[in-house]
Amino acid sequence: MKEFTKTICALATPPGEGGIAVVRLSGPDAYPIAARVFRPANPEKKVEEAKGYTALFGHYLLEGRPMDQTVALFYRAPHSYTGEDVVELSVHGGSAMAQGLLKALLAAGASPAGRGEFTRRALENGKMDLAQAESVMEIISAAGRQGAALAAGALEGSLSKKITALAGELVELRGHLAAWVDYPEEDVPQLEESVLRSALHSQIAQLDQLIKGYRTGSILRQGVDAVIVGSPNVGKSTLLNLLAGYDRAIVTPVAGTTRDIVEERIRLGESGVCLNLFDTAGLRQTGDLVEAEGIRRSYQKLDQAGLILAVFDLSRPLTREDLELAQRCQGRPAIAFFNKEDLDPRLDTQVLAPCFKAALPITARQEESLPLIESAILRVLNLSQLDPTAAALTSQRQLEAALRAREALAQGLSALDLGLDALSVCLDDGLDALYALLGRDPTADLLEEVFSKFCVGK
Repeated sequence: MKEFTKTICALATPPGEGGIAVVRLSGPDAYPIAARVFRPANPEKKVEEAKGYTALFGHYLLEGRPMDQTVALFYRAPHSYTGEDVVELSVHGGSAMAQGLLKALLAAGASPAGRGEFTRRALENGKMDLAQAESVMEIISAAGRQGAALAAGALEGSLSKKITALAGELVELRGHLAAWVDYPEEDVPQLEESVLRSALHSQIAQLDQLIKGYRTGSILRQGVDAVIVGSPNVGKSTLLNLLAGYDRAIVTPVAGTTRDIVEERIRLGESGVCLNLFDTAGLRQTGDLVEAEGIRRSYQKLDQAGLILAVFDLSRPLTREDLELAQRCQGRPAIAFFNKEDLDPRLDTQVLAPCFKAALPITARQEESLPLIESAILRVLNLSQLDPTAAALTSQRQLEAALRAREALAQGLSALDLGLDALSVCLDDGLDALYALLGRDPTADLLEEVFSKFCVGK
């Protein structure tokens, strides 16, 4: 466990008005500093003697004067978030009392904590690895319930366990190769090529699964840009209003009412998945310069979107614009909504449906359509059957490390034809990438594995 000389403090709850404000104190002098600031209501109780996982009620003092009722929670090292002695002081919410408490703690000898310093200490003290540390911020910033659950799973170690298991298999392979090549006098059996190939293929497949799931996890945590497109008067703005839950966009029978992109951030039902919705100008040929610019922006937004909600009018025949839009959506994460189901159908949906990942009839002005729409969106985004407790990459850094590991192992398969030395280099590169994902050094594990192959007494 790393020793930090400074005792740090910071506000652990958002600044501003609230029920309570929590100030966290962590470091070797957490208890002595707290004792200078906090006075228990029971004079027989002593802060310095407080056991871990206990609480005391009292007041905090600023320049010797009692300021506010305070609850102190105590954690003894190493059984705390940071692995150090920790005291958390809760006062009434509001900036005045919280700032007064911080001022008192700094005057008593504490130092202001830097950005992320509590979690950094938890990492340095072995309370979590780098992947888990990153998940702390993911939990805080998660936009929906499933995204928060995914990040919480990472904090509990789901990703770390997966990567540790993968790295452990590579360490075993690399250690066996090193012992066999570098210590020929030892009775170390040679690994069969078929065993090596099978192991590498298995590792690559598991990394592919993690890499493939990164986009899904990113959607859960951050949301996705979704564009609503279609010809004029098909019901795009009506769909936006249905998803938003209020009249966000102007709806009229006049073609071309929406001339610029209308933005709205919404959350889907119980899943909590966030959509950054963009309602666009109707796609058609026009001589109006303003409307033409809006249509140009519509196509630009369509090309950039992570989800396309294409709206068609069931009550009118197929048009050239409908066909062009459908062809543009082919191969993309796109859903066709055949709107105005309550009217006599005239649209040949069979021509359009094959271009989309999902297609369904709706009536966008009726709330009964909302569950069907949400279900289709979750299916197309591959979120309907997602297990939020499964291992998942939660940051771009983790993704890049996984990609490096995958590339190294793929090169390792090719290197089998060149000899064991070339394979060993590839395995080392793969291990470096996996351990970098966790923020660890593979050297100690590799040495342990190599020398475990030696006989007793050597």
